Amino acid sequence: MTRPFLSSVTRISDLTHDNFETRAIERADWQLGDYVVGRVLDPRGHLSLLELPGGRMIEVMQDDLVVGTWGRRSATLEAVGDWEDIGDDGAFNAMTAAGLFGKVTSRSSFIGSPMPLQYVGHVTRDGEKLTMQGCLREVPRVEFDVPVILIVGTSMSAGKTMSGRVIVNMLSRMGLKVVGAKLTGAARYRDMLSFADAGASAIFDFVDAGLPSSSVDEAVYREALPRLLSLIAAERPDVVVAEAGASPLEPYNGDVAKEMIRDHVRFKLLCAQDPYAVVGVQHAFQRAPDLVAGGAANTTAAIELVHKLSGLPALNLMEPASREQLGSMLREALELD
Repeated sequence: MTRPFLSSVTRISDLTHDNFETRAIERADWQLGDYVVGRVLDPRGHLSLLELPGGRMIEVMQDDLVVGTWGRRSATLEAVGDWEDIGDDGAFNAMTAAGLFGKVTSRSSFIGSPMPLQYVGHVTRDGEKLTMQGCLREVPRVEFDVPVILIVGTSMSAGKTMSGRVIVNMLSRMGLKVVGAKLTGAARYRDMLSFADAGASAIFDFVDAGLPSSSVDEAVYREALPRLLSLIAAERPDVVVAEAGASPLEPYNGDVAKEMIRDHVRFKLLCAQDPYAVVGVQHAFQRAPDLVAGGAANTTAAIELVHKLSGLPALNLMEPASREQLGSMLREALELD
């Protein structure tokens, strides 16, 4: 029998390839966050990479079985999809390599076609389905009172993760205990793993709160975020570098995340793809960012245009020459001097 591959959204569970059963259940009983098994259809011409619980990427083949979870994706630059759009034929897609499953309904022509899968059944034990929420261990609530460096963007692929890695590395080299966090977005473990590689002592994201993505009803997200903040606070960090995936204006609850940690934000970095995007997001925020980075600061001409349009400072964080100024800004924001 084909041995199933576990995707990275299962990393909060105790699942192995042989400690569960697979059973098809009635469509009326499907819910967001259910763990399910899909069979890979012909992968030729489609994206076929899968992210395992430890972050390693593998390439799947036709008829491989993959364990993931029902969820939603609302990406502006790549794909939109929802598990609730799956038809009676049971055909669906891997909307991310992390095992976020649903039916893609809109896709950019600049990305590959998503992996096609066929519903095999739900992950069950003793006749009961397993879910992301059901796999969470008890976590005592810890008051979140930690200074936050918040990284937001005008959209996905704006340079947030790269900028976060630079900041995590810089703060850890200052001798601070840094925790990396991704508060919103769609499931992928690689971003947080890159924060760990940069020097974060611990990493967390919304998957640790039982969400396949943060594209959920606001009430669901508001209930989940305190758990994530408790996990972070329990590490007793000196500072948190928190990324809000996508943009706070997109349907990923970024505005809710900002609201719930607002009193702890000491420094806000805005990553933008171009200088003109900075102006739009600037007007949408209640608080102006302290610094602009990403594509909007790739060259001196871009940096000058950002300042001309918005009055905000910008730095190309890929340039080593910018690190001294960034370090000075962070030390001032965190009152380290």
